[in-house]
Amino acid sequence: MEPPLSRRPTRRRTTARRATLALAAAVAALALAACSTPATSSQTTPPADPAGSAASSGAAEGSGDAGTEDSAYPVTIDTKFGPVTIEERPERVVALGWGDAELALAFGVQPVGAADWLAFGGEGVGPWAEGLYDSAPEIIGTMEPSYEAIAALEPDLILDVRSSGDAERYERLSTIATTVGVPDGGDSWLATRDQQVGMIAAALGQTERGEELVAEVDDAFAEVSAAHPEWAGKTVTVATRTADGWGAYAATDGRVQLLENMGFTLSPTIAALPVDENGWSVSISAEQLDLLDADLLVAFPIFIDASEITDDAGWQLVPAVADGRSIVVTDDLSQAFSLGTPAAQLYAIDHFTSLIESAIG
Repeated sequence: MEPPLSRRPTRRRTTARRATLALAAAVAALALAACSTPATSSQTTPPADPAGSAASSGAAEGSGDAGTEDSAYPVTIDTKFGPVTIEERPERVVALGWGDAELALAFGVQPVGAADWLAFGGEGVGPWAEGLYDSAPEIIGTMEPSYEAIAALEPDLILDVRSSGDAERYERLSTIATTVGVPDGGDSWLATRDQQVGMIAAALGQTERGEELVAEVDDAFAEVSAAHPEWAGKTVTVATRTADGWGAYAATDGRVQLLENMGFTLSPTIAALPVDENGWSVSISAEQLDLLDADLLVAFPIFIDASEITDDAGWQLVPAVADGRSIVVTDDLSQAFSLGTPAAQLYAIDHFTSLIESAIG
C-alpha cells in the first residue's frame, strides 16, 4: 500500500481519489470485488550487505545522483525469477511496482517512467512525495503497462518489486532492460515493506540509506506504542466495502501490519477465517458484518462513497460501530494506509494516532 518524508496537503479531484481507493488494496478492487495491499526479507547479495535488510537509495538520470556508490556494483538481488545482477549504476530507471517509484525518489532517484497505482494524477505520487521530481515521469499503465512506451524510454533498470509476480510480465520487461521483480513469496503484491525497501535500495546502490528509512519508521512506531501502552493487545479489524460487497484484511496485509506495529492485534475472528486466493483478504457477507467487531474497527471504501459504509444498517449494528470504536478513512489517509512505503507509513502514523485516540482513548 515509503518515499520521501513530507506531509503536505494534496490537491486532487474527489473522483481521482476514489479511483485511488480501488487500487489501494494492492489491487483490492480486483480481489475484494470478487470476495464481496509489509513477512520475510528478500536476500540481496551486494558483497557486504544482506539484502534482506532494508536498503536504500540510488541515482538515475531523470533522477539525479543522490549518494549512489559506484563501488556498490555489481550487485546481485535474489528474486522469484532467480538472481538478477546489476553491473553498474543505473542512469534511467522505470518504476512499475506498487510504491516502487516513491521509494526510488526516497533514494534521490527520479524515474523516467512510473506507474500511478493509486490514481494520484500529475507525477503519480502522494502528497508526502510531492516536489521530488525535477521533471515529471511518463506515467505507465499498472496492470497492463505499455511495453512499447517503456522501451521508448530506454531504461537501463526496471523496478517491478511490489507487483503481481506474473511470469509473462516479467519476461517481457526483461527483454527491455534488467528487471528486478518480486521477491520469492511476493506474488499478488505481497512483498513486505522491508523486502521492497531492501531490494530497491540494493538495486540503486544505497543499502545503508534503505536501512535508515526503515529505522525511521520503526522508531515512529515505537514512539507511538510507548505513548499508548493501553493499545497493546487490543484487537483490530481492517475492513473495506466495494460496489460488490464487503471484505476484511488478513495478517499478511500491510494495513493490518501497520496497526499491529502500533500495538494492536488482528481480531482472532478475522484471523480464523479462510484467506482468499489473493493471499491477503477474507470474504465477509452483508449478513456477517458482526464478524468485523473488534476493540478497534477501521474501514475504507473502494470505488464507492464513504456514506455507503457509514449509512449501512448492518454496519451500524456492529458493536464497535455502535460504541464509537470505529474509524472510516478516506482520501490521503486511505491512500497512505494502503501504499505502505516508509513516507506513506509516517504520514499514516501521524494521522491515525489522533483518530485512534478519539475512538478508544
